[in-house]
Amino acid sequence: MTPSTDQIGPARYPLKVQAIRSRGQQARLYVYFPLPLAAAIGLAPGELVEWELLERGELHLVRHQLPAPRARRPAALR
Repeated sequence: MTPSTDQIGPARYPLKVQAIRSRGQQARLYVYFPLPLAAAIGLAPGELVEWELLERGELHLVRHQLPAPRARRPAALR
């Protein structure tokens, strides 16, 4: 029997926040999306997203224009 998503827990992708420093400017912080995560949600290069602060330790990614689903049929329930 295969465990359900509830039993295994959410997929996690640890990453580090990176700083880019240019002369005469304040450092800018960047967070990169791991490719498997971007592919799983259909995130495309150049797509406009925004962060919503829920709590000090939790951010929510908001996508205003979702791409059309690419699947031709719904996933089978197990």
